[in-house]
Amino acid sequence: MLTKVWRYLWVIPGIVVSTILCGTVSQIVAMFDQSSRAQIRVARSWARSLLWIVGAKVEVEGLVNVKGVQQCVWASNHVSYMDTPVMLGYIPVQFFFLAKSELFKIPFMGWHLERAGHVSVPIEDPKASLRTLAQAAKLVTERNVSVLFFPEGGRSESGELQEFKDGAAYIAIKAQVPLVPVALVGIRDILPMHTLDFKRGTVKLRFGKPIPTAGLTTQARQEITVAARAQIVDMLKGLGAEVRKVRAPFDPEGGAYGQHNHDLDHRHGPLRPERHGD
Repeated sequence: MLTKVWRYLWVIPGIVVSTILCGTVSQIVAMFDQSSRAQIRVARSWARSLLWIVGAKVEVEGLVNVKGVQQCVWASNHVSYMDTPVMLGYIPVQFFFLAKSELFKIPFMGWHLERAGHVSVPIEDPKASLRTLAQAAKLVTERNVSVLFFPEGGRSESGELQEFKDGAAYIAIKAQVPLVPVALVGIRDILPMHTLDFKRGTVKLRFGKPIPTAGLTTQARQEITVAARAQIVDMLKGLGAEVRKVRAPFDPEGGAYGQHNHDLDHRHGPLRPERHGD
């Protein structure tokens, strides 16, 4: 009973107020800041306020692995809507999301996503969603930033790590930047899927070792994807999570968000340096 009172009188109203307040501030600073840095700081404040409101304590590990990393692709497992605030609050550099287009339609949150320059992915249009990968790679190289990608293509219904799509590896190779595996544990206990049943708890966030892509072409994206997933599996196990075996760690027909990458030279060659320029 007390948990329900806490949830409906504190957590949900607190999230709404914080989102409206930070969304409004983001709209204002967007008029004066074309770099999006101020908006990212507002988003970080919003994210940490949400985690504080729901009673989530975040323990961060592996920062030494990403010290000095500025341009990269962050690739993380995805089990809850609260993954996003954790990433916004604790990834140590400026980065942009690849987010489903429907999120851009949510008041305040969507306005911030659009004004801050995050990338909308129209998953209902396979060809358009694939073009966003090239757009994201261009964003990384031209603005000296990083992007966040969830290679499973969406939240895991079961909470278990799913097969990976190759969009994150494609972006990293096209931009010639490292891919950094990221593991999250405990977030599903704070907010399970399809509920507003918030609970207090501890989230563990671990950054893995960057996987270099210099000199590779997109033909190597299968091997990069498999290597990233293997690191995430090891980190999840190290954080105490159970990881089931899957038929294949890589979904060769999955593309970026569950669609086949015919438009992106969908051959998978060996992981070796090649002339970049596909």
